[in-house]
Amino acid sequence: MKRDFLRLADRSLEEYRALFKRARELKQRRREHLLDNSLAGRTLVLIFEKPSTRTRLSFEAAMFQLGGSALTLNASDSQLGRGETIEDTARVVSRYGDVIMLRTFGGDRLSQFAAAATVPVINGLSDDGHPVQLLADLFTIEERGKTLEGKSIAFVGDGASNMARSWAEAAPIFGFSLRIGAPPSYRLPEAEVRGGPVTLTGDPAEAVAGADVIATDSWTSMGQEAEAQKRRRQLRDFRVDEALVAKAKRDCIILHCLPAHRGEEITDQVIDGPRSAVFDEAENRLHVQKALLEQLMPAQR
Repeated sequence: MKRDFLRLADRSLEEYRALFKRARELKQRRREHLLDNSLAGRTLVLIFEKPSTRTRLSFEAAMFQLGGSALTLNASDSQLGRGETIEDTARVVSRYGDVIMLRTFGGDRLSQFAAAATVPVINGLSDDGHPVQLLADLFTIEERGKTLEGKSIAFVGDGASNMARSWAEAAPIFGFSLRIGAPPSYRLPEAEVRGGPVTLTGDPAEAVAGADVIATDSWTSMGQEAEAQKRRRQLRDFRVDEALVAKAKRDCIILHCLPAHRGEEITDQVIDGPRSAVFDEAENRLHVQKALLEQLMPAQR
């Protein structure tokens, strides 16, 4: 029976521990210039309804470095852009590939695709979450010597974004507390976080106070370009700058999933500073996604 990876709840903590262990092994093997062939003869199909840099490159490189192949489709290049149903696309692509990654808009579209597909489907980003990015973020935190359990993590900015949603989903799984600093109109509904280790606040200083990790994301996501000016105005007090970072722990880690709008949600001094793990975080997309692909296609390990 196929297992999709659409949200973080699709795996157990034990499975994530095994995934991170394998990601560390794969990262070390790449550093030593060792070749892997665990996915030889396997094909990943990437479908993008939203543009991408890191997601496309990291998944394509992951498959090639594990001996497999990757095929990439943009919506404008496929029949999806001409009115073919997402279910029909899923059924056809399943006949050609061993696993499919879909980057799309609403979560309902992702669910429809996964229900029709007969091979595993990976959420490469949707409006409801970005779980593959969260895997890289969590792996990076542990790589920097911080165990996740019991840690205090702050997310500052658009608290209703797909990244904020995935952070909120991860908190009870991995046992850390999460404070989301965002204006009232940019917060997750209370019903989505009630009873969990997630606190919502309109004060960015309160969100980061004593935090082990500060994470942020661009204020204007794909599809929200018409709101960019309004978002800059309403979120300007939630910029991650040196003054805000000073309220966290002295050894706190700074994360940003990129692309960054420098000077808006984060300053140059912070993203390029000594606490930043942003570019390690970007690299780690490659290693955790290799481990995820092996989990989804285990027969040739």
